[in-house]
Amino acid sequence: MQIGIDSFVSTVTDPETGVVHTPVQRVAHLLEEIEQADRSGVDTFGIGEHHRREFLDSAPPMLLAAAAARTSRIRLNSAVTVLSAADPVRVFQQFATLDLISGGRAELVVGRGSFTEAFPLFGLPLEAYDELFAEKLDLLLRIRADETVQWTGKHRPALTGQGVYPRPVQDPLPVWVGVGGSPESFVRAGTLGLPLMVAIIGGEPRRFRPLVDLYREAARRAGHAPESLRISVHVPGLVAETTEEAATLFFPGYQQMFGRIGRERGFPPPTRQSYDAQRGPTGALFLGDPRTIADKIVGMSEALGGIDRVTLQMTNERLAHHAMLRAVDLLGTEVKPLVAESLAARGAAATES
Repeated sequence: MQIGIDSFVSTVTDPETGVVHTPVQRVAHLLEEIEQADRSGVDTFGIGEHHRREFLDSAPPMLLAAAAARTSRIRLNSAVTVLSAADPVRVFQQFATLDLISGGRAELVVGRGSFTEAFPLFGLPLEAYDELFAEKLDLLLRIRADETVQWTGKHRPALTGQGVYPRPVQDPLPVWVGVGGSPESFVRAGTLGLPLMVAIIGGEPRRFRPLVDLYREAARRAGHAPESLRISVHVPGLVAETTEEAATLFFPGYQQMFGRIGRERGFPPPTRQSYDAQRGPTGALFLGDPRTIADKIVGMSEALGGIDRVTLQMTNERLAHHAMLRAVDLLGTEVKPLVAESLAARGAAATES
């Protein structure tokens, strides 16, 4: 199983000084986090896409390209590219270029996005967000398959045999579909036979099992072999020396971010009680020492019928940079080997039985 990190590159207030890091400092810290992940053995690093004041990730390919030039082995991906509001030609060109810079380490995770700012910003109708996504995903996959494309759609001028360059190192360039809780999104990914990235930010991951099974069944009906499918799960989390330290460090920024989102969307702010409930063995918050996190990852994989990748969204608006670097290192040097060890032991036991 691959173990990764996702970042939304939010602005950060240093909890020790109360000073908000400048955008220059925050981006520098992000690149240091990715370098640390590369050194520590973390498998993937993803950067989200938002068009809001409190985030610095409106241009993920730029940040990922800077990271590619400073790393050697870690895979680099979007988390997610808001494809409904983007031009698939430019998206492909950007990530093909990233693939060249990184020597074949780029991946695309595409989705509809959980915020709406991109649609008015780029002059697109929000009410057509799903139709836009379906059409643009079709074009992206056509471009991935052939360098010259004949294509006609509703929301973009037709392509009449133009070439799309450069071409990536990887053939095909990996394209994952990022989903939340919509059954239609799981079915679409399965029907297309594309790898699936499930974003779980609350509740209990095991409740997503029917949707994951829906993805597998849609793929089977479309003729895709089960072994060709890949499933990734994205969860909020942080690793520290002790579980209590992780919970204490993560809560202030978690409360700040989800309190703000709650005010915008009309749901109550998070309490410490609800927070603690979600960091239990079956909850969606992956907060703890390396053994606790490893056990939760393995348990979630079993609950979902097997998964191929887990990524922790560790960005936190009130976390010191040194604590983040330590969390990144622990994830790669301790959590990842513990997960591998547990999965190997379970595999051996199943074989013997």
